[in-house]
Amino acid sequence: MKIKKVLVSQPKPTSEKSPYYDIAEKYGVKIDFRPFIKVESLTAREFRQQKVSILDYTAIVFTSRHAIDHFFHLCTELRVTIPETMKYFCVTETIALYIQKYVQYRKRKIFFGNTGKFDDLLPAILKHKTEKYLVPMSDVHSDDIKNLLDKNKIQHTEVVMYRTVSNDFTPDEEFDYDMLVFFSPAGVSSLKKNFPNFEQKDIKIGTFGSTTAQAVRDAGLRLDLEAPSVQAPSMTAALDMFIKENNKGK
Repeated sequence: MKIKKVLVSQPKPTSEKSPYYDIAEKYGVKIDFRPFIKVESLTAREFRQQKVSILDYTAIVFTSRHAIDHFFHLCTELRVTIPETMKYFCVTETIALYIQKYVQYRKRKIFFGNTGKFDDLLPAILKHKTEKYLVPMSDVHSDDIKNLLDKNKIQHTEVVMYRTVSNDFTPDEEFDYDMLVFFSPAGVSSLKKNFPNFEQKDIKIGTFGSTTAQAVRDAGLRLDLEAPSVQAPSMTAALDMFIKENNKGK
C-alpha cells in the first residue's frame, strides 16, 4: 500500500525548514503532527503530599525544559517566591538559557554541562558540595541521578512535579493514516488507550529509540521502521528512505 498520509506523534515543528516538510513535498505525502501524550503539572495538593518544602533547598537541578516550566508553575501555585540566591544546575546550555523565561540569567548562579549527560554536570555540583539540591522529576524516571548523587554524598531530594498523560483523541478527529510514527513507549500506550480495537492491517508503524520499538512489539503490533540506524541517524532520514522504498513503482 502506498503511503499517502503520515501521523507523527510530536508537536508541529516551529521552523518551516523542518526536514518533515521536505519529505512531504518530495513524495507528495501529507504529514500531520499530533502528540499522543502531553505533560502536565501535579496539582498543588498532590505536590504537598510529598512533604517537600522548596525553600529548604539552595540549588535546583534541571534535566529538561519541562522540568523548568513545571517547577515555576508549581511555585506560582504554591505562592513560593524563589530567592535570588538560588543556584540552578542544568544538563545543557540550552536548558540553562531557558531559565531566562522565569528568572534573570546570572552566570554566577547558573551552571550547565556540555554533553546533556548528567555525569558531565557532576563536576559543577561537586564544586558546590555544601548546597542542598532539589531535583524536579517526572512521574516516570530512573534512579540514575539519585544513585550518582548518593554515591558522591550530595545532599539532595528528588520530587515529582509533572507527569506524562495520554493526549486523548476527540470523536470528530479523523484517524485515517497509512503510517504512524512514535517516539516514546507512552505514545504507544496512548494509541491502545484511544483505540482499544485498533487493527494494524496495512498501516505502517515507525519508531525512534529501542524502548519505543520494544513497546510496539510488546503491544502485539508489527514494527515496520526502526530508527536510528547507521544509514539513518534521525527519524526524518529513516522516514525519507522508508517512503522512497515503499512507494517505489506503486
